[in-house]
Order: sequence, then structure tokens, then C-alpha cells
Amino acid sequence: MNHELHNRAFWDADADDYQARHGALLAELPEAWGVWRIPEADVNALGDVAGLDVLEYGCGAAQWSIALAGRGARVVALDQSRAQLAHARRLQVHASVEFPLLCASATAVPAQAASFDLVFCDHGAMSFCDPNVTVAEVGRLLRPGGRLVFCHSSPWIYVTDDPRTERTSRRLHQPYFGMHSFVAPDGTADFAMPTGQWVALFREHGFAIDALHELQAPADATTTYGWNPKWARRWPGEHLWVVRLEPR
Repeated sequence: MNHELHNRAFWDADADDYQARHGALLAELPEAWGVWRIPEADVNALGDVAGLDVLEYGCGAAQWSIALAGRGARVVALDQSRAQLAHARRLQVHASVEFPLLCASATAVPAQAASFDLVFCDHGAMSFCDPNVTVAEVGRLLRPGGRLVFCHSSPWIYVTDDPRTERTSRRLHQPYFGMHSFVAPDGTADFAMPTGQWVALFREHGFAIDALHELQAPADATTTYGWNPKWARRWPGEHLWVVRLEPR
């Protein structure tokens, strides 16, 4: 897919700068969600991962995976960017942790069907690949009863985006219905859909919804990602989905 080639080129070029900007925060709070680093201990979206086969679905430098390996998970970390995986390997060595780092497209993961108990990402493949493809692919990868857990930008981020300032605002600027992909002038893309379409897509591929967490910025929130904490106190900029593959 053409947008994947553009996304890969972008992340390969940006990986060093990205880790320089955000790596310290991600390393300090690896088991936390989104730009505000909401602790997993507060949300409990993943639960006990000890003994589970886990795929991080767009891992960047794999800070999450390193933390989960320390909790007894059998982790595989996937990313299409070799430059990001180079950072992941460096952090593995630093943490004295080893697990497979897989350079591949999230739309065609080189793994057998029913290989994992948990597939998760934090602004990973579920943000930068077409969900019509990834939800089906995760359904193939999971064992019956396995879970998909992912955090991504909510529709609110897109409909309140002011094209004049390229920032979120208190007004609606973009249509809600019909949203799907947002392509930048350089060809990179991210994806979003109305919430009802996510629900329908999950049901189409055999998933039941356990939870949808609408993440709110903490009162004292700061972030390295440039988001507006006052805005994110009033509206949910991120959604954290927990869905489960039903036995067939």
C-alpha cells in the first residue's frame, strides 16, 4: 500500500529525532497510555500478561515490550521502520532483555494464525494502517478469547482540527461522518473512523467489546507531544479500546 511506503520512509528518517524528543518520557513511564502517559495500573486495560504470547503492533523503540517482558510476557515487537527497531535493540541491550524484533508490515504479519493471546499498541499500527485491514489481520493472529488493546487519536482530534493553525480548537472544522484516512502533503497517512464504524468493524471480524476508555488529561498534565492539556481536560483526545476475539 502506497501510504505504508511513505509512512515507513517518514519513520526511518524521523526515528532519531523522535526518540530524542520523546524517548526519555517513554522510558520513564513505559507502561502508560497515550500522550499523557495514563498509567496502565490505573486503567488495567492489559491485565496480567505473565505467560501470555504478546505482539506489540507497531512498537517504535519497544519501551512497552521491554516492560511487559519484565512482567513475564513472551513478547514479539513489530515495526515496519528499521530505524525505530535499531533503537529498540539498543534499549533491549541496556535492559538485558531479549525478544524477537520483527520488521514487517502490520497488514501482513509473518506469523502463523492463532499465535498470540494479546495484540496491543499505543499509537502504533492501529493508527497508521487501514483498520479495515488490521482488524482482520489481528483476528487472524489471535487465539480465541485473545484480546486486542490499542490507544489512538479519537475522532474529536480530527473534527476539531483547525486547518489554519493546524491545532485543535473549540469548534468543529471537519466532518465526522465519512472520515477514514488523513494524508499529509508528504504522503504519510493516519486513520480514524466514527465510533460506530469501529463497533461494526469489530463485530464483523468476531470481536466483542470489553471496554472503551476515553482518556482525559490529568489536572497537572504535561507532555512532550505538543498537545493542549486544557483542551484534553474538556474533550477526549484519545480512545483506548479493549476488544476480545470470541470463540467460533
